[in-house]
Amino acid sequence: MLCTPIVGRAHYLRLPMSYEEILGQIRAGKFHPIYLLHGEEPYFIDRLEAAIEAAALPEAERSFNQVILYGKDTDPIALLDQLRRYPMMSARQVVILREAQEMKGLADLASYAENPMPTTVFVICHKHRKFDLRTRAGKALAAKAVVFESRKLYDTQLPDWITAYCQGQKRAIEPAAAVLLAEYLGSDLTRVANELDKLVLNLPTGSTITTAHVEEFVGISKEYNVFELQRAFALRDKTRIARIEQYFAANIRKNPLIGTIASLYNYFSKVYMLYFLPNASDAAIAKALELRADFLVKEYKTAARNYTREHVEHILHLLHQYDLRAKGIQTDTSHTGDEALMRELFFRILNGV
Repeated sequence: MLCTPIVGRAHYLRLPMSYEEILGQIRAGKFHPIYLLHGEEPYFIDRLEAAIEAAALPEAERSFNQVILYGKDTDPIALLDQLRRYPMMSARQVVILREAQEMKGLADLASYAENPMPTTVFVICHKHRKFDLRTRAGKALAAKAVVFESRKLYDTQLPDWITAYCQGQKRAIEPAAAVLLAEYLGSDLTRVANELDKLVLNLPTGSTITTAHVEEFVGISKEYNVFELQRAFALRDKTRIARIEQYFAANIRKNPLIGTIASLYNYFSKVYMLYFLPNASDAAIAKALELRADFLVKEYKTAARNYTREHVEHILHLLHQYDLRAKGIQTDTSHTGDEALMRELFFRILNGV
């Protein structure tokens, strides 16, 4: 079974259950009358919903006993009628309410939550924010349902999550490859999982995923990406910066200037924090800067040595200025294209002008 960092907790009759425990019960054929899957991270909600959909009913029974509804198109009366219906020639029916956060009158389900149909498996998928468990409906669900809060992973958790996902697929992954994927893909777990699935499909069981595999099958250049650009700036490697600049300019649609500026701003903001942590240990620095891996501390220390505090303050000001220009909020008739803006920005960052 896939092991992940803590992503949320569930409660059934006030007993805490993890994502893995709920998934294990579903795969073992143990179902509860109501599942409230809610929170900011849609990935875990989607995975649990898909597991229930696949396991609760044989395929031959789904056409009569499985109903999928959407919050914005559903009213409480019609939903309650469906929930109280008896299954047809089956031990249970499954009712899945997707995008429940968009349903008007969701609080009207309190009476049903207090006394659910034992032959109905009701799955509430409430995405992008938490369900208010302080309401009557929330209290009833907390007492009677499996309530799972799906939380966003911190950036620092993402490489470990990627490693665990690969282990669940019977593949290993190099730490550098996990960090590269985390840095490039960000915290959208659905996107990350889709890219990892590409790697799994192309590599045999028991293999180790490397940065070369990431470059080949995911399309992330291990030499020409924004994180290599950050490292080049940390070292003040003008030759390397010029090469990446040329690559970005030739592939500007894949490397949009606004995204590059945002990444550099985040990077130099963390470099700036180092000036206020003069005696901190590497572990303390990694925690304070929320780095995805401890070995990145060395790079940030190099950047702090190669730029003065005043220079970094100037860089942050430049990045803010060029972000406005790239978005068209501040215009400059002499440089209208992103490629020209990028070249000018990189020159000014390096030379402090």
